[in-house]
Amino acid sequence: MRRIQILFIYLAPVLVIAGGVIFVAGLIFELRSPRGPVPGSQQVSPFVQLSLASLCIAALIFLLWIIAVGWLLLRQSRSLGSGYGDAYRLIEAFRFREAIPLLERSIREGKETPEVLMLLTSAYAYAGQLGKAQATADRAVNLFPNDPGSYITLANGYRLQAAYDEAARALLKAVELEPEQPIIWAELGFVQHFAGDPEAALASFKKAAEYPMPAMYGVRVYYHLSQSYALHGETKKAIAATAKMMSARDGLATWLSGLNALGGTAYGQALRYEVEAIQAALSEADAGNLG
Repeated sequence: MRRIQILFIYLAPVLVIAGGVIFVAGLIFELRSPRGPVPGSQQVSPFVQLSLASLCIAALIFLLWIIAVGWLLLRQSRSLGSGYGDAYRLIEAFRFREAIPLLERSIREGKETPEVLMLLTSAYAYAGQLGKAQATADRAVNLFPNDPGSYITLANGYRLQAAYDEAARALLKAVELEPEQPIIWAELGFVQHFAGDPEAALASFKKAAEYPMPAMYGVRVYYHLSQSYALHGETKKAIAATAKMMSARDGLATWLSGLNALGGTAYGQALRYEVEAIQAALSEADAGNLG
């Protein structure tokens, strides 16, 4: 049901635009067609009929789209609290301290969900309130022990404290609960890499690469795979992984934008070194040094 809702939200504007194009095309054909007497019941030409029908359908779809978006926003507010949406946007803008009271308000409203607790954990951690971040992450696991998001929340708290082994253990529990989620496998590989366990990290990256993933994860995953394959003399695999890293290079901008928010933390420094290494690898690949 959720997939159908998301499909409609994204497909509706396309259908509205298509209806508008058909409407305009019908009018153009009507204006360019030779005019003459229209017999009997055919008072309106087929072109005009098609144009009006497409316009009505487009208007109906647009109305349904507005209703659907409004309903989803209302549903989100009811399930996640009135401050969740604004807090999410503030966190995207790295305004963590402003997001905290909004998320705390959601919890006071009784909307203590894994999503709200995850955002609040991140907001506390980025704002330097590590004790509160850890307590919130622990609470997420206690309240929702069968939800993989709870363990991702816990791992995020550990990762921001550079406690990579603990973060890896939390993410291992998350992949047990949701083994076909490439983002969790990627995150697991990242913390295993930072924890100094390259073999485990490589296995996690290979698992993540079995599924399609967003560019922000793909660029890092395929960087690590290309480096490992090159190190072990698997040149063809290294070149293939490098090509995939290059195709996902736009995803690196997301990590770059978050580095300032992580300034002064051990994790932020480790991530900065990795991002710089990926940039160097992309430059080498651009120069044609794929081997």
